[in-house]
Amino acid sequence: MFVKGHVFKYGSDVDTDVIIPARYLNTSSAEELASHCMEDIDKDFVKNVQKGDILVAEDNFGCGSSREHAPLAIKTSGISLVIANSFARIFYRNAINIGLPILECPKAVEAIQKGDVVSCELSTGIIKNETTGEQFRAEPFPPFIQTIIDAGGLIKSLSHKE
Repeated sequence: MFVKGHVFKYGSDVDTDVIIPARYLNTSSAEELASHCMEDIDKDFVKNVQKGDILVAEDNFGCGSSREHAPLAIKTSGISLVIANSFARIFYRNAINIGLPILECPKAVEAIQKGDVVSCELSTGIIKNETTGEQFRAEPFPPFIQTIIDAGGLIKSLSHKE
C-alpha cells in the first residue's frame, strides 16, 4: 500500500487523552470521535487534516489509557500513516487492530517537518520526504500484519478469510 500526504508533527508523550479527550468517549461514532481528534493539542487539526495526510511524532506516541478510540479517531480523521520514534505498546496493537498503519523511524522523525509532503510504500518501509527529497527506511510489518492493515483491521481481515 502506498500513502502520500502533508505532515502534522507533534512531540513526545502524546497521550490518548490528547488524541481523543475523555469528555468525548460517550459516543461510539468514529466520525464524532474524529471531529475532536487532537483538539487539545492542535485546535486546527480537524479543520486542516485531509484524507491521506501523515502524522509524525517523537517518543512514546499513544501513551496513557488502552482505549481503541485514539487510533480510530486518527484513522477516521483522514490520517493514512503515523510515523514516530516509538509507540506505547497498547496503542501499537490497537492501531493494527483497527487498520491504522504505523511505522517507527527516528531518522525520518528528526528530518521531517510540519507541512512537508511525505510518501511511503508500506510494504517496504521506504519513507520519502517529497519536499526535501530525503529518503528513510523503517522496518515494515511482516506480511500477515500488512494483510490485517490492508483489510482495514483485524476483524475485517478475519471476515475476508475463505
